[in-house]
Amino acid sequence: MNDILPSGVLWTVTDLSNLIRKTLEKTADLQDCWVRGEISNLSQPASGHIYFSLKDGGASLRAVIWRGATQRVGTRWVDGADVLAHGKITTYPVAGYYQLVVDEMHPVGEGVLYQEFLKLKARLEAEGLFDPARKRALPELPGVIGLVTSATGAAVQDMLNTIRRRYPLTEVVLCPTLVQGVDAPPGIIRALRSAVEQGGAQVVIVARGGGSIEDLWAFNDEQVVRAISACPVPVVTGIGHETDFTLADFAADMRAATPTAAAELVTPDRAELLGNLIDLRNGLDGLMADRLRSQQKELTQLQQRLSVSSPVFQLQTARQRLDEQSGRLTRAGTGMIQVRRLHQAALQGRLQAINPTAVIQRGYAIVTHAARGELVTSPRQVAKGDTIRVTVRDGSFNATGSDDTGRG
Repeated sequence: MNDILPSGVLWTVTDLSNLIRKTLEKTADLQDCWVRGEISNLSQPASGHIYFSLKDGGASLRAVIWRGATQRVGTRWVDGADVLAHGKITTYPVAGYYQLVVDEMHPVGEGVLYQEFLKLKARLEAEGLFDPARKRALPELPGVIGLVTSATGAAVQDMLNTIRRRYPLTEVVLCPTLVQGVDAPPGIIRALRSAVEQGGAQVVIVARGGGSIEDLWAFNDEQVVRAISACPVPVVTGIGHETDFTLADFAADMRAATPTAAAELVTPDRAELLGNLIDLRNGLDGLMADRLRSQQKELTQLQQRLSVSSPVFQLQTARQRLDEQSGRLTRAGTGMIQVRRLHQAALQGRLQAINPTAVIQRGYAIVTHAARGELVTSPRQVAKGDTIRVTVRDGSFNATGSDDTGRG
């Protein structure tokens, strides 16, 4: 091995890292130094330590505040703050970088980028670009979703997976663009326009993963903000992490904490839709059953009315009524004949009782005046010498009135 080394000493990575660390820690100016910079990439994990970077226009320096120093240094630090930090330079051999271990820090004022952010925000807000009244509702069942993001980042895969899982019926139009750097703003504007005009998107997601304020600065560009505000369809932003805010978020119709959350906002949940469909189907089945029963009842009533109104039914009814009338007439005629017969028999009995012939048969005689033909019922009707005719049971004879008869 030594034969192939032109000169010098062979170091292991660990040994060389330790040497660099010792060299830095032996340099007095690096162990008691003040550094001015702008905080970015601030992170406060559950361990209680605070990790961040100090940046200016030309370089970046990693920094850490150990948990034991947070009571003195404080914890209410934010990205974009311009600070004076005191501490010492050391290394983190595991990752191979050097860092400033901070034991004291004071704000100098808000960072240049953050000041620019606030000024532009105030101006656009005064124009009404962030007015809540301008916010539009998202489509409930989007047919086409536009994605304006980097084609190679993890964010696009997370969004595509979320959309496929939640609402696979929709079409996704990916409009890739740079999301960081000076060329990003015009690219974002072109992609946003393409998603609507060429892709036919009904809602657009503008997204990228997390980063520092510099990394996300393209979404604070004034022209990007105006393009989002002027977009003819609703726009949802999913930029950075939950604590990251950009001017694009204020201009959008809705802001999501992450790209994945943005995909969830624009898509309905398939399971919920299926549940709603089942409820609607059950409700429709019930309505159809009720309607069918109502129609069947109405049809039965119509059939009954039609049956009653039909000529066949009318004829049958008339025949039945004729039969009833005929029967009644027959019964009435028979009863009337019987009554007449009884009446006739009674009259015959009465006539028989007063029939002179019947009287004669019992031994009586009928006397009539021969000349006048009247019935003689009194002696005063017959004068002496008048001829009378006497009718008896088996014949008649004449007689002449005497002194004992008549009026004489």
